[in-house]
Amino acid sequence: MIGIIGFLIVVVLANILMYYVSNPLYHSGIGFINDNFWLLLLIAIILFVGAIFGSFPFPLNLPEPIIKAIGSVFCIAFFLRMFQWVDSVAATNLYPIFWFLSFLIVPLVFLIVLISGYFEIMRQLWWQPRISQTEEEDGQVVHKSHSDVSPDDGVNDAKSWEEIGMEFRLMLYDILHRFRQEINRKE
Repeated sequence: MIGIIGFLIVVVLANILMYYVSNPLYHSGIGFINDNFWLLLLIAIILFVGAIFGSFPFPLNLPEPIIKAIGSVFCIAFFLRMFQWVDSVAATNLYPIFWFLSFLIVPLVFLIVLISGYFEIMRQLWWQPRISQTEEEDGQVVHKSHSDVSPDDGVNDAKSWEEIGMEFRLMLYDILHRFRQEINRKE
């Protein structure tokens, strides 16, 4: 949120400075920013929403990679417009090359961001619980696994409906509590 507000302040100050700076390149650059203002704001909002989903625990953070992948596609669209602007200012002929490469780069970047996002979620699910299962007792590390429990120990894995209802209520409480903490932390 601070990044979005900072961006808005910079755009307003740059537009105010247009009256005091007579450099044509500066005017062209501010015109480019003004022309692409809504695209930049859309990118910032998409990435902000992705960051919000990313701060939630497992089931609620699943939309984050998709949202960030969509944001990355919009970032590439902005960079293409920037190359087009540089091409018009500097009279180079680079934009057509980047335009043709974008048909390969856009799906590739989308897939890379999507796969890496879901890989990060799976990594948090698989590897962090294994770390938390190890405990230090008297200076030595003890690894707990399902094979350490024998069936004759009287352990019953079946849960009653009351226990399931209690776990569901605790899950909802944890989600709402985490949401409140993340909002308070962001402010």
